[in-house]
Parts: sequence; structure tokens; C-alpha cells
Amino acid sequence: MALSFCGNDRGSNAYSVDKGVLDNGCFVDALNLVPHVFLLFITFPILFIGWGSQSSKVQIHHNTWLHFPGHSLRWILTFTLLFVHVCEIAEGIVSNTQMESNHLHLFMPALMGFIAATTSVVYYHNIETANFPKLLLALFIYWILAFITKMIKLWKFADASLGVQHLRFCITALLVVLYGLLMAVEINVIRVRKYVFFANPQKVKPAEDLQDLGVRFLQPFVNLLSKSTYWWMNPLIIGAHKRPIELKKIGKLPIAMRALTNYMRLKDSYEEQRKTEDPDKSPSIWKSMYRAFGGSILLSSTLRYMADLLGFAGPLCISGIVEHLDSSTEIDRTNKTANMTFGVYFMSSTELLQNTSVLAVLLFLALVLQRTFLQASYYVTIETGINLRGALLAMIYNKILRLSTSNMSMGEMTLSQINNLVAIETNQLMWFLFLCPNLWAMPVQIIMGVILLYYLLGDSALIGAGVILLLAPVQYLIATKLADTQKSTLDYSTDRLKKTTEILKGIKLLKLYAWENIFCDRVEETRGKELTSLKTFALYTSMSIFMNAAIPIAAVLATFVTHAYIEEVRLSPAKAFASLALFHILVTPLFLLSTVVRFAVKALVSVQKLSEFLQSDELGDDSWRNTEMSMSLEVGKKYKHHGDTKTINRKGRYRMDNYEQPMRRQLRPTETEDVAVQVNDGFFTWGSNLSTLSDINIRIPTGQLTMIVGQVGCGKSSLLLAMLGEMQTISGKVYWSNKNRYSVAYAAQKSWLLNATVEENITFGSPFNKQRYKAVIDACSLQPDIDLLPFGDQTEIGERGINLSGGQRQRICVARALYQNTNIVFLDDPFSALDIHLSDHLMQEGILKFLQDDKRTVVLVTHKLQYLIHADWIIAMKDGSVLREGTLKDIQTHDVELYEHWKTLMNRQDQELEKETEMESQTTLERKTLRRAFYSREAKSQTDDEDEEEEVEEDDDDNMSTTTSRRSKIPWKMCCRYLSSGGFLMVFLMVLSKLAKHSVMVAIDYWLAAWTSSNPHNQSLADPFINATNYTKNDDTQIAEHRSYVPVFIILCGAAIALCLITSLTVEFLGVAAATNLHHNLLNKIIHAPIRFFDVTPLGQILNRFSADTNIIDQHIPQTLESLTRSTLLCLSAIGVIAFVTPAFLIALVPLMVAFYFIQKYFRVASKDLQDLDDSTQLPLLCYFSETAEGLTTIRAFRHEARFKQRMLELTDTNNTAYLFLSAANRWLEVRTDYLGAVIVLTAAVAAIWTSSQSGLVGLGLTYALTVTNYLNWVVRNLSDLEVQMAAVKKVNSFLSTESENYEGSMDVSQVPKDWPQHGEIKIQDLCVRYDTMLKPVLKHINAYINPGQKVGICGRTGSGKSSLSLAFFNMVDVFEGKIVIDGIDICKLPLQTLRSRLSIILQDPVLFSGSIRLNLDPECTCTDDRLWEALEIAQLKNMVKALPGGLDAVVTEGGENFSVGQRQLFCLARAFVRKSSILIMDEATASIDMATENILQKVVMTAFADRTVVTIAHLVSSILEAEQVLVFESGTLVESDSAPNLLAQEDSLFSILVRTHK
Repeated sequence: MALSFCGNDRGSNAYSVDKGVLDNGCFVDALNLVPHVFLLFITFPILFIGWGSQSSKVQIHHNTWLHFPGHSLRWILTFTLLFVHVCEIAEGIVSNTQMESNHLHLFMPALMGFIAATTSVVYYHNIETANFPKLLLALFIYWILAFITKMIKLWKFADASLGVQHLRFCITALLVVLYGLLMAVEINVIRVRKYVFFANPQKVKPAEDLQDLGVRFLQPFVNLLSKSTYWWMNPLIIGAHKRPIELKKIGKLPIAMRALTNYMRLKDSYEEQRKTEDPDKSPSIWKSMYRAFGGSILLSSTLRYMADLLGFAGPLCISGIVEHLDSSTEIDRTNKTANMTFGVYFMSSTELLQNTSVLAVLLFLALVLQRTFLQASYYVTIETGINLRGALLAMIYNKILRLSTSNMSMGEMTLSQINNLVAIETNQLMWFLFLCPNLWAMPVQIIMGVILLYYLLGDSALIGAGVILLLAPVQYLIATKLADTQKSTLDYSTDRLKKTTEILKGIKLLKLYAWENIFCDRVEETRGKELTSLKTFALYTSMSIFMNAAIPIAAVLATFVTHAYIEEVRLSPAKAFASLALFHILVTPLFLLSTVVRFAVKALVSVQKLSEFLQSDELGDDSWRNTEMSMSLEVGKKYKHHGDTKTINRKGRYRMDNYEQPMRRQLRPTETEDVAVQVNDGFFTWGSNLSTLSDINIRIPTGQLTMIVGQVGCGKSSLLLAMLGEMQTISGKVYWSNKNRYSVAYAAQKSWLLNATVEENITFGSPFNKQRYKAVIDACSLQPDIDLLPFGDQTEIGERGINLSGGQRQRICVARALYQNTNIVFLDDPFSALDIHLSDHLMQEGILKFLQDDKRTVVLVTHKLQYLIHADWIIAMKDGSVLREGTLKDIQTHDVELYEHWKTLMNRQDQELEKETEMESQTTLERKTLRRAFYSREAKSQTDDEDEEEEVEEDDDDNMSTTTSRRSKIPWKMCCRYLSSGGFLMVFLMVLSKLAKHSVMVAIDYWLAAWTSSNPHNQSLADPFINATNYTKNDDTQIAEHRSYVPVFIILCGAAIALCLITSLTVEFLGVAAATNLHHNLLNKIIHAPIRFFDVTPLGQILNRFSADTNIIDQHIPQTLESLTRSTLLCLSAIGVIAFVTPAFLIALVPLMVAFYFIQKYFRVASKDLQDLDDSTQLPLLCYFSETAEGLTTIRAFRHEARFKQRMLELTDTNNTAYLFLSAANRWLEVRTDYLGAVIVLTAAVAAIWTSSQSGLVGLGLTYALTVTNYLNWVVRNLSDLEVQMAAVKKVNSFLSTESENYEGSMDVSQVPKDWPQHGEIKIQDLCVRYDTMLKPVLKHINAYINPGQKVGICGRTGSGKSSLSLAFFNMVDVFEGKIVIDGIDICKLPLQTLRSRLSIILQDPVLFSGSIRLNLDPECTCTDDRLWEALEIAQLKNMVKALPGGLDAVVTEGGENFSVGQRQLFCLARAFVRKSSILIMDEATASIDMATENILQKVVMTAFADRTVVTIAHLVSSILEAEQVLVFESGTLVESDSAPNLLAQEDSLFSILVRTHK
């Protein structure tokens, strides 16, 4: 047939215009071409030649600045226009098939319209981003012309009395409306902005975010197409392949998404309720959330509804395609001529929908649209969820800063509760928001699905739906059970983690006492409970997976079997497969509904906890607190409007005031007699109604040094906190002189450091002043410690950095207090962890010189009475009240007894000062441990690669291409390691059952195809698809034959259901088995590792293996593995079925597979990076909360709340940025895989139509193609999840290769006498010791002899090897030459357990474990109560323990926090007494107790241990001057050994030199 524009049918005169030009339909169509051609003619040169240099004047992300009004509306209209054009083209082509010759004018103008519409939007986008509004004129003219020409066409149709029943009329009418609307949009832009026809157009500035090049998250700013396909993510995701994504790359958040903005929104709606509603009633968080974020949720729900409705297009199109594949599309000639107007054929819309090719295209478009809407809905909810989380975190943080201290210390609000709020509750709410649109979208989806099923299948559909509905509650039940089990598992694992942490913190003590197995069993016991819980969890999870897979099979079975018996009509393939697809759609909402309901319940609980927390007690409203709060909010508001600069000025100004104050003060001498702080009739409490401090009347004189003294636990620290307003006041008042309250520096007794550099910890937010900084460091003698650190004062310290010892931490805290330029300095026992030299230095240089020269008011709590002579004012405390107040002279005259008591203690301290011979103090010891930690770390990093460093190193050495392949490789080795931990039988079962299950599933659907297409006359199964359309006869035999398919169908379905159960069970229990083995091996390896391992491996790293990694292995990997295998097999079976039905599909499969390969490859790499960023930014955020909660008193005393809030907001935003990018990357992937799935459906449909296969099989193929779209993205997501999760297995695995200590020994336990060592005789023969085979020896050829029952002192300079000797007694270090013989047995031959259980040691750091006092003294439970009481009595603790509820079974909290440091040390002494060993080693056991207690102690050691050998390692030489034998070490060798008097008698002995030089 010749091609001609108007066609050349016989007898028609297509080109005649006798009746008037416009009455020729072909001419009108030609007229419609004009505007399109005009647009293309004008825009193409502009688009291709480019814009010249004209561009936006502002430096912005210039390609995303969209500022024309009605921007999104224009895109929506254009997309609608494109869709209508597609319909017009389809209608034209189908009508054309009804004509004798080709009429190009039926579809040519439509095609040109489609091209023009596409061009218009490209052209518009370029004008907008290049900011060249004059060019809008072309578009404006185009819309007007198109509108006019379409109007003419519509008018002519109406003239010819064509109406709505004709499709072309409807399409034309729609186009008129669309062109009209687009014209209106254009007029609006020109009118509002005064463009094109106006002389001076309106000036517009880009949004602040776009001017800030740091903002990289462009989703809110890009155009609609890029928004819906995440096109703007491409550079990031593809770039990740070349080099990893770092924090710099993802930049900052847009202002609207920052935590501060959202916090203001949420807080305003929260506070508003307080005002408007009942003021006493607590505001509802739900209402506040709805007011702040309701709009976004509505938008998301709308998108979700649209997506769900479009989802039903799939089954309906399949039904249409299958039905019309056989029926001829021939139409009655008579009918045809009736529909001729203007010499062409006009069809109705139903006619168009009977064309299979049209249906295939429609199916494709519906899928693309549905998926786009769905992803958009997900994105909106996720963004809202993240915004909500940011706001909640800020709310919680603000509340933490105002929490009353008693809440924290009395355990009403423990740190773990706060951590839970931050880590769990906020996330629960965020997840609830993610899922909440499902709550109202799903019921609608289910109802729609059931209606459609009823329409297809009649009553039998209701039975299928009934099955689903009946089983849904079961699923909900399983889901709730699952949540409960998860909760109990969590409780057990928290408990296990607590025990593990304690073991790791006290590992040295446990090894020295040979208790590691007892404590290890405690952990294993908890782990056993956790595993029982995990098994239940696995059972429920597998039930849930099973239900999810079995429900659709059961429903399909019930429906089709019922249909075969009830309905008269035979089931056609079209209906069968459409209903099959519908059942698949219905399952998802039903399965998810249970999850969503569960999350809703969890969210209710979380909100409850949050409200309780937000309602909990705050500190008293002192006027100064309020001003502080309003200040920080002001900062917030300024920040919100003007960006960052304002806040800094504001804070700068606020700080400057502090700096001027000391200056002002010296100008007014009258003020010196003034009182800085005064307390009148104060009764203060820590929350219970019993007052901790009673009847306090004190004054702190301005500019002087006040000391507070008293015994342990008499309320000295509480007094400081009471003055700072941290305690609850029962009655009385604290008065501050005007300015001082804003100007306090405070060093708490328990040192508190930030996770930051040393310098940041000292300056603490004040401007850096080099001279001052240097002076402070010298005063606190920190320089030697800083020199030891790897990066000097730029080294990170704190939880995540390097662990410093107590003394070092304390000195940094004191340095912080000194450095701040404040009027008042509170020091709470700054000397407790320092030795005598440092204390003196700090007192002289720091307090007397540095602070007093500045005329600052100092309040000092101390045990060191020898400093009382320096005090200007003294407050003596006893049992929570003030015993005396005044100068030392006053007390000398008025309270002689007290003065005498002090004097005896002071004399004793003075004697020590005189005898203090040894610089080899505690500090030097601390420095030594620090040094050792670094050497060991260096050694470790040389010897082995930590898994974290591997990839980095490879990045450095290899060239780019290899890293790329390395980054996109899947860790198969670890997968094998994991599976082998689970046992080979389980793996074999899993693989077998999975394959069987999917084969049976395919068999069911194939059988259904055979059944529905079966022909009653030809029952041979070999070829059931012949002549499937012949359904004429309807007699009994035919029905019987039809029903003969039922039994096989039932058997297949039954088999499938059984296999579903087996597969889900095998996978889950494989997971449990693997988790059991991995944790057991890990715990045993680590508990039995040499002590050296703990020196070189940071505690946090080991704990991570037990917490995060074990949790992943326990709960996440099994589910990911299940999901991955299921979705992969589904996709493979689907592609197999399609290829079987239409082999032609395989040709199209190749490019699709290539595309899929690249999408998953890029995504996996980027996703892993973003996941790492999310994890690595989450940790600092969580730590920051707990860090703040721990240091509350310090932060509030310094008045630094505003600065801390600012930092918290930054951390939250950083984490939210990472999370947003991660979820955007997931959307990027899903949109792409969904579009690929849609293409697969399209190619499958087209291939089926063109090869005209059997209808039953086509239905089968298309139904499977539809499932592919759902599962493709799951394959990739699960693959990348598994890859991330396998890292946990890898990390655990890296620890499994550590060497254990040799516990066996060469002697058998039976050869060792029961009461060994009986006498306590020690021979050291030619002993050489080192910490590691890689390191130099620390002790060289030591020979010594210690008599039974002798008291021996060991001393020497730093690093001389004293402590190493104490470890050698316990075989904790590598003894590579020589031996130690105790009572005739070489200790190296003994089994470690035996050796260590027979000796006693008291360590320098007191370690207590949570549990009872009994457990701490005697975990083996071998002693009688009397023996324990005796030990407590010796250690002066009996009365205190008796007073506790429960006596010996009284509770010891974690780390023994409910006892003072001194009391803890006494418990450690008692512990040593309980073990009646004839050898006791004391490693500086008296460091942290006051003088009086220490006196008692020394006596006790002399009496209770009179007959035992005592080896004292001395840092305070005074403690060994009475020793019967002194061993003096120097750099690893023993230089002198004799009694102390003899050594002192020799003038040139090292001992006497030490004594003399260090006097």
C-alpha cells in the first residue's frame, strides 16, 4: 500500500475541499502539525548551539536552580500530555489498520506532538537552569498555536456530531484542556516575574542552600524527572567505584532538613499544647508529631494510594492480553462503515483496549508509573522519619542537659536508659513513620483486590480471600511473639554484654586470681539463655516466612478447587492467571500488615517512654538556669535564619565577658573582703527525703583559697555540688555574688574527658592562648605524658581514643579547670590519683601560684592535710554537716582536739615527705603503662593486619583498577566460613529443600496453565494446549474430565506448602548453629588469650565483636541469607519460565542482564560506603549522648550547655546526611531495577504476542514476569546487605586466630601438694622476662632468694621492671630463660590455673564486679561466711557491710560504683585475705585511700600476714623502709638486695642515693 498523508482509498476524495477547507478532516490534521513543526524549528538551533556565555550571576549548583513559578505543575502537565499523545498515536495506528490504504494523518501529527512535547520540556529545563527567561516567548507562542489548532479540530468533531463514545473525540478534548493549562502556567510565569514583555524583570536570588556549595543533597532542588528517578545521584554512585565515598563528598544537609529546624518545629507544636490545652496535662508527643510533620505523611499516603491502584493494572492487562490473544480482532464490516466520518474510521475506547499490543504498552506504562509513585512515597516517608529523629534527638539532648543529678546518680535515669532512648526509641519512631502510610493504604489495597477477584471468579474468590483473612491473625500472633522473643533475647544479650565487659575490664585481676573460667561460665550461662531465646526467635521467624509463602498457595488451592466444583463455567486461562497475579499482590499487604501493626505497638511504647523522660525531674529553676536556656534557644533561632556566622559572634561575645571579669575585679579592692558564695541553713538531698547534707552554714571568701577536709564519705563532694545547684534543696539558700555564678570552673572527683584531643579537653571551648596553655600544662606536669602520646596534644583520648590512666585523666581535668579564665575554681580532690610529687607540684605551681596570682577564688576538697597551712579558710566536714569553719589559727585555738588529730596525721605525712626518696612514683608508672601500650601497638601493627586496615592499605599500593574490582567483589570466603560454622548437613538440607520448593512452585503454575487450557475432547496430557478455545460442549463427561486435574493440583500444592516449612526451618536453624559455634569459640579464645593481647587491642574493639558483630551473626545474617536465596531463585525460575514460553525472549535478555549487572555492581559499592558512613557517624552521636550524661555536672558548672548543643546538632546532622544518602541510594537502585522489570514484562508480552503462543502459557509467562519486578531489587539489596554483614564474620574470624596462653603446664595437678605453697619460700634463678617474642627483655638474669614469711620491698626507677616481676610470679609474661621456684616447684611447669589460684595479689586499681559482695570476695564459693566476715573485719569494712541490706549478699553495682574508691581498695584487701595464701604480692595497694585508712592497713598487713611472705612493690618508698629485705632494680636488672637499714648505711648504694636525691 502506498504511503500518502491523507490516504488514497477507493472512491474517497481525500484531498477535495469542496465543502470548505476546514471540513476536510485531513487538512485539519495537517493544520495540527504546524505548531509542532514551529517549535522544533525554533528550539533545536537554540538547544544545539548553546547559550553563549549568559548564565546565572551567582555561584551555585547552577544546574539545579529551579525558580520559575509553577515548576512542578508544568512537569506533571507535560508528562500527562506525553501520555495522551501516546494514546493518540495508538488510536491512530489501530484505526489505520481498519482502512484500505495507509492514512498517515491519523497518527503522524500525534507522533510529532509527542516529539514536540518532549522538546518543550527539555528546552524549558535549559532556559530555567541557565536563567534565560526571555526565551520563554517561544514556548508561549507554541502553547497558543497548539491550543488554537486543537480547538478547531474539536469544534469540527462536535459539528459532525461525534461525541464522548468516540475515543478520538475524548483525546482531542483532553489535549485542548492540557494545552490550555500549559498556556496558563506560562502566562503565570511571565506575569509574576515580569519576564518577556516587561522592561525590568523581577530579580530573584537562589535559595541559601544552593549558594552553599557544601550542600550536596540535591533531592529537594532538582526537577521532577530527576527527583523521581534519583538521576542526581548518578555521579555519586558511579564515582564510588573509583574512590570511596567520604563524609566530605556527601556534604551538609539542606537547612529544612537540619536537626535544629525540625527541633524548632516539633518543640513549637509541643509547647503550644502546653499553652492552649490543660497546662497541667502533659503534652502529647503524637499531636506534636502530627502538627510538625503531618503534611509530608499525607503527601506520602496520596502517592502510596496512586501506586497501589496502578498496581491492579498488571493483572487486568494480563487478563486482557490472554483473552484477546485467541479471539479474532475482525470487526463487522457493517459496524465499520457506520463509524466513518471525514472519510476515516472512529473507534470506541473498548475497541482499543482489545488490541493486545496496546495492552502490552499500557501494562508497561502502568508498571513504570506505579513503581515511580511507590518509590516517591517511600522517599517522602523516610525523609520525614529522619527529620523527626533529628528533632527528637535534639529534644532529648536538651532535656538531658536539664536533668537533675539525683535522677542520674540515684539510678532513676541510668545511662543505659538514656542510651536506649537515643539508640532505640527514636529509631522505633522513625521506623514507624517509614511504615505508617501502610496502615491506611493496605486495607484499601486488600478490599480492592478482593473486589477484583470476585469480579473475575465469582463466589469461589471469596473462599480464597477467606483463607487469607483467617490466616492473617495467625501471622499477627507470630509477629507479636517474634517481637517478645526479640525483646527477651535483647535483655539476655545486654546482660551477657555487661558480664563480658566486666570480664574484659578486670581481665588482669581474673587471670591473676585464676578466676577467668568461673566468670567465663557466668557469661556462657547467660549466653545459653540467650541461645534458647534465639532458637525460639528462629522458630517464629521461620514460621513467619513459612506463612508468608504458604498463604498464597493455600488461597489459590482453595479458590480453584472450589471453582471447579461450584461454577458452571469453565475456568479460562485469562481469568486463572489474572487471579493468580492478584493473589500475589494481596499477599504483600497482608504479610506487611502484621509487621506494621507491631511497629505501631512498639511506637506507642516508645512514645510512652519518651513522654516519661520529657516529664522527668529537672534541676531547680534558679534564675541563672533560665537565662542560660533562653540564650541557647536564641542562638538556635538566629542560626535558623542567618546561617552560621551569627552564632559564633554571639558565643564569642558571651565568652569575652568571662575574660574581662578578673580585670574588672582588681579595680575594686573593696570587693576583696566580699563573700563569693554563701550557704545559709542549707539542707540538701540526693532525691530521697533524707538529707545528705544538713544544717550547712558556710561562706567562701572571695579571691582566697578555701579547703574542705574530712573523712571518706562525709559529704565534701556533695557540698560542692550543692553550691553548684546540682543537689535538691530541702530548705535554706545558696547565695552567689552577682557575676560569679557565670564564671565557675570545676574539676570533678571522677575525672571526665571528652572524646577529643588533649588540647580540646584542656581548652574546653575557650580561645587558645599559647602562654596560658603552656603554663597550665607545666603546673599539672602534663608535658612528659603528652610527649609519650603518638601525636602529642593532638592525640584523641577518651572512649574511642587512647585510654589514659586515672592520674593522667585527673590532671587533664584539673588543667581544664585552671585554663578557663573564671572567677571561681572548684577542685574536688584533685590529688586523689596523684602521687606526692605531683601533688606538691600541682599545689605549689597550679593552685598557689597560677590561681592565687590571678586572685581567683579557689575551693579545694582534699585528703592531704599537709596542705592546710596554705589555706586561707578551712571547712571541716563530718557525716554530712560542718564540723568547723575558719582559718587554721581559729581551729587551733577553738578545737584543740581536732587540731591535734590533724597534727598526728600531718606529722605522718611530713615524715613521708622527708623519707620520700623515690621519684619512681605512681605517675611514672602510669607513663610506663602508656609507653608500653604504644610499643605494643606498634609491634602489633607490624605483626598483623587488623581487618579494618586491610582495605586502606590495598588502596595505597594497588593501582585504581584492582581496588575497584576488590571493592565490588563479594566475600565468598567468609560466606563459606559462616556456612561451615553452621554444619554441612544443614547446608545440604537447605540447598536441597530450596531447589525442590521452587521446582514444585513452577510445577503448580504449569499445571494450572495445562488445566485451564485443556480441551475436553483431547485429554492427552502430552499436548494439552491444542485448540484451547473450543469450549462448546458442556455435558457431564466434560465436567468430570475438567475435574480430573484437581487431585494432582492438590498434591502439588500440599507438597509446596510442606517444602516451604522445611526450607524456612533449615535456614533459620543453620543460622542458630553458626551463631552458637562462632560465639563460643570467640569467647574461649579471648578469655584465654595472653594478657599482652589486651594491652595491644583496644577494649572497644574486643567489645564490638561481642556486641555489634555477634548481634549481626545471631539475628541478621540468617534472615538476609533466606531472603537472598528466595528472591534469587524466584527471579531465576521466572526467567526460565518466560524463556520456555517464548524462546525469543532470550535475545532481549542479554542487554537486560548487562544493565542489571552494572546497576548492582555500582550500587553495592556505593551502598557499602554509605552504610559504613552511617555506622561510623552513628557511633560518635550515641557516645556523645552518654558522654554528656556522664559529664553533666561539669558541663553545667562551666555553663557550656549552648556549645554542647551546637556540637550535638552537628553530629546529628552528619549522621542524618549519611542516612538520607543511603536511603536515596536504595531508591536509586529500586527505581532502576523496577524499570528493568517493567522492560522484562514488556518484552515478554511483545514476544508472546508476536510469536502468538498458546494463551495458557502466555498467561503463565506474564504472571511470572510480573513477579520479577518485585524481586529484582531484593536480590541486589540482600546481596549488598549480606556483604556488609559478612564483615562481622570476618572480624570475629580475625580474633579466632589469636594464640591462647599455655594453660596445661608440664606437671599434672595431682603432683602438686594440696597446701602448696606451704612456707612461701621463693627462689629466683637467672630470670629473663619479656612481654612478647617481638620485644626486648624487661628483666635480665635476676637472682634472688626470699625466706618464708619474709616482708620484702621492691623499688627502682621508672621502667626498671618492678611490676614485670610481679607478673612473672604469676607466669603472665614470657619467661624465656631461668625460673622462679616457690617451695621447691618451678612455677613455669605448673598448670596456670593451679599456680594462680594459690597466690594472692592486691592490684593498684581496685576492681569490683557487679553482683554481691560475696561474689567479689569468693566467686568459687569455697569459704564459710565466718571466714568472709573475718576478712571484712581485718579490712575495716565489717560495720559498713553489716549496715547494708543483705549483708554479704548486698548488691555491688557495675564497677563497684556504689562504694568510694577507698572502700573499693579495702574490698580488694579483704579479697586477698580470704584466699589464705602463704604469699601475698602488693602492687601499690594504698594509692587511693586517705591517711587514716592507710595507717590501719599497714598495721593489718604486719599483723594478719605476720607468718606469710609479703612482697610489696613500692612507689611510695616510705612503705618499705621497715622491710626485712629490699630489692632495688635498675633497667631490668637487680642491683642491690639487702635489708633497708643495711642499704641506707652504705653511702654509695643505689637505695641510699635514691633516698638522698629525692628528699
